[in-house]
Amino acid sequence: MTTVRLGPFNRVEGDLEVTLTLDAAGFVTRAQVNSPLFRGFERILQGRAPLDALTIVPRICGICSVAQSMAAAQALADWARIKPVPNGALVAQTVLAVENLADHLTHFFLFFMPDFTHSAYRTMPWYEAAVRRFAPYRGESAARWLAARAQWFHLVGLLAGRWPHTLAVQPSGTTRTIHAMEQRELLRMVGQMRRYLTESLFGDTLDAVLALDSADALLAWAEGRESDAAFFIQVAHALELFTVGRAYDRFLSYGAYRAWPAGVWDRATAATAPLDEAAIVEEVAASWLGGSASHPAEGETVPWLERPDAYSWCKAPRYHGAPAETGALARAVVAGVPLARDLVQRWGGSLFSRVIARLWECARIVQWVEAWLTEIDVKASFIEPVVWPNEGRGVGLVEAARGALGHWLEVANGRIQRYQIIAPTTWNFSPRDQTGQPGPLEKALEGLTAGAGAMPFVHHVVRSFDPCMVCTVH
Repeated sequence: MTTVRLGPFNRVEGDLEVTLTLDAAGFVTRAQVNSPLFRGFERILQGRAPLDALTIVPRICGICSVAQSMAAAQALADWARIKPVPNGALVAQTVLAVENLADHLTHFFLFFMPDFTHSAYRTMPWYEAAVRRFAPYRGESAARWLAARAQWFHLVGLLAGRWPHTLAVQPSGTTRTIHAMEQRELLRMVGQMRRYLTESLFGDTLDAVLALDSADALLAWAEGRESDAAFFIQVAHALELFTVGRAYDRFLSYGAYRAWPAGVWDRATAATAPLDEAAIVEEVAASWLGGSASHPAEGETVPWLERPDAYSWCKAPRYHGAPAETGALARAVVAGVPLARDLVQRWGGSLFSRVIARLWECARIVQWVEAWLTEIDVKASFIEPVVWPNEGRGVGLVEAARGALGHWLEVANGRIQRYQIIAPTTWNFSPRDQTGQPGPLEKALEGLTAGAGAMPFVHHVVRSFDPCMVCTVH
């Protein structure tokens, strides 16, 4: 047996290390994923005024700060037993969707695809094209995406004032009102993103992309097509990546954008079960943290560097005692999207399925955002005043780009008594639990070849989950 430690990974938000145990043939028999950076946001929040969370938690991350704002606002609203006004809810979910689309494409162009320009692939017939499109700092496709991204974020400027770390998203709505001229300008900006996706990412209409309902239809669509998404599919076909990087094929979603349902879907049963929030438990058997397995509403964050057998600051979320994968693929299979279901039924929740789900969701988000912006009633209110209670509990469950994000809040005597967060990468990059079950990424790495001269499949699998390590241990 040989042990190999990979890390720190570049092009990752935060710090990440992966330790692999290889057999004599160079195949991974065991993986340990370490989140080595402790930040302590959950402890920072203790003793503060509840509304301070709206300022503090967005600063957990500079990539998905709107998602953190949304989860905090929902937890506070649940604590106060209120709901945002319709306009406020529309604006908030639009800003979240804008951020998620940006995150999906940032992942694709800047984090994931550059690995295919690795020198290990220099003999491949598609290598020069990959370098031309996706080489760091000079890739043509990445340059086009960065220009489109800059225009796309003007939406956030109008809707939320700034990005990241906006304070516009509040428990009862949003602080930024929209007038009729701005509404038309917002729709024009969405049209710019639609053109970019149509002309560059897909090379086809969004309706045509969203109509793809099976793996066979997807492969036929990509054959001979000149677009960034089609290029990835062609490369995946050449490298036989369709089944690489499968974890448990068990998927969890909190429900997305008031359009997709919450639930859990398992390939073994091919059935969707309603989400049972009470069944979520965080274990710490392999974490440098004190305490024992508990629901996040009862959880604590107490560092314990001497904990036996610990190897990560990340906790191990489990659902009914089992690991679960979250992300765009989870959202799609739980919602019953035919393409996602067929990909997973045929090849499992592989790295290929994860990337395709993100790209497919980009097309869907643009259509949703167009619809939501037209629903805004510029003559109605966007926020209402709130009378805050002095104690109680609240839960905020949202879908960030990377998956299920949950905030659990407890207030006593007007101050935060407990604040616990489970981020998407906490689910996906969790360490082993008390029964020895590896987390989803650890499971997905098993069986890969990682010996000398191996293709960089390990890196592809790690990045297919789109890790955000600063969110993982907040």
